[in-house]
Amino acid sequence: MSEGCFFEDLAIGQTARFGKTITESDIVLFAAVTGDTNPMHLNEEYAREGFFGERIAHGMLAAGLITKVMGTQLPGPGTIYLSQSLRFRRPVKIGDTVTATVEITALNAEKGRVTLRTVCTVRGEPVLEGEALVAVPMRAQDSAAREAAE
Repeated sequence: MSEGCFFEDLAIGQTARFGKTITESDIVLFAAVTGDTNPMHLNEEYAREGFFGERIAHGMLAAGLITKVMGTQLPGPGTIYLSQSLRFRRPVKIGDTVTATVEITALNAEKGRVTLRTVCTVRGEPVLEGEALVAVPMRAQDSAAREAAE
């Protein structure tokens, strides 16, 4: 494995984070990709009369930043998502900078599984919280794959 961590390199308490400011473009593109055209996200007039009084970003747009952290930083390339729980706490608005953080909370060496606390914040306040379970390559598996390819 050329990048990312092997299971053996991980430790409980390790963290990684990524921040992104949510733009109008992000919301429109997310709606186009997912087909979620809920007017709470796309129509200012409609949203003004709604629950939050203004347009909000898709909750899963913010949650998507978690996968960026796990897939590119910690554990990194080769990580496979197995499950994710999410609790949405507050809305994300256009112009908010969302910071996604993952923290390793448990390691299962027998199965090469990692449990991570996942949280997204805006101005230090959680907008979503959850837990993820991922599979991470082990050195022994990588060595066996290289040997099989030779």
